[in-house]
Amino acid sequence: MKNLFLYFVISLLAIEARSQSEWGYSYHLKMGTLAAHRGSMADLPEQLAWASEFSLFKHLHQQDSWVEDYKDPTVGATLFIGSVGNNNVLGRFAALYGFSELPLLSLKHFELSWKFGTGLAVTNRKFDPIFNPDNIAIGSHLNMMIVMALKAQYRNKKSSYSLGLDITHFSNSAFQVPNLGLNVPYLSLGYSRKIGFVRNPLSDQKPSFIRKKIYLGVSGMASLKELMPDGDRKYAIYAGNVFARSILAPKAGFEIGLDVFSNQSHIDFEPLVTKTQWSLLQLGIYSAYFVPMNHIHFVFGMGVYVRDWYKPNGPIYHRIGLRYQWFNGLFGHVAIKSHWAKADYLELGLGFVFNRSKS
Repeated sequence: MKNLFLYFVISLLAIEARSQSEWGYSYHLKMGTLAAHRGSMADLPEQLAWASEFSLFKHLHQQDSWVEDYKDPTVGATLFIGSVGNNNVLGRFAALYGFSELPLLSLKHFELSWKFGTGLAVTNRKFDPIFNPDNIAIGSHLNMMIVMALKAQYRNKKSSYSLGLDITHFSNSAFQVPNLGLNVPYLSLGYSRKIGFVRNPLSDQKPSFIRKKIYLGVSGMASLKELMPDGDRKYAIYAGNVFARSILAPKAGFEIGLDVFSNQSHIDFEPLVTKTQWSLLQLGIYSAYFVPMNHIHFVFGMGVYVRDWYKPNGPIYHRIGLRYQWFNGLFGHVAIKSHWAKADYLELGLGFVFNRSKS
């Protein structure tokens, strides 16, 4: 399952552009503190979290395309090495993730951008009932990593200097418990340098054609998860949905849909209550905002259960992740399904858009 997820992470780097694109490298020094998002984690933050990031990036240029709509975004890959605020219990992390930086404001010498990245991380300290019982946040050596950031950058010819603020999240999406997850806000200072010929940034954004066609589609998803506190077995989750989707502008899309969930872990919720597969079925109505970048869509959604007999997690659920859309109508889906700050499981799925564009 994690190998499939890695494929989607690497696909972030497969966004192609013409030969005008610029390559470069960067280094960021990051300082932060662990955010104890649960009361039971209040004793975990013990020291400042320090990290280093080494990146290779590609600054895209392509006229009359989605690249120009985004004012020349940047894509790349980052090696993360650092701590999360408690070296003895939580250990240190190393991660490899792909990212995209989308300019919000782009001037000759200054750029303000929004960054989203996702990948895989490993830690040397996980929960162990004998040797590390205080680590109630991370139950596996291998975890997911999600980064969201705001970055201000001053450019001077080939060199750039940046100041950034990000939130970095580590978890395994309940694949192995305990899994409260880690959220670390970092402040970063960075230096980057481009290799070869450097172009001036776009100063004017072209008027864009806004496609408002409604696309219909279906998707199916599956996952595995454990239950806290014991994690003595893995439960299967099956889900599917139907949706209507519209690209409202070159950089914004919206969709609504109907979700169906069969979460087998609910069998052990209130174990004295007799359950059937029919009673386990949950129905939900959701809406999502997504950012289309050629084949890649970043998805941020929220839903409400309209059928949920046992209500183990409350009425609201969330979804954050990405999709990769192929020209034949198929798309791959990877997302974390959560209930507010509590990750439920990792969704892996495939879907199909029926009335797709031919271009």
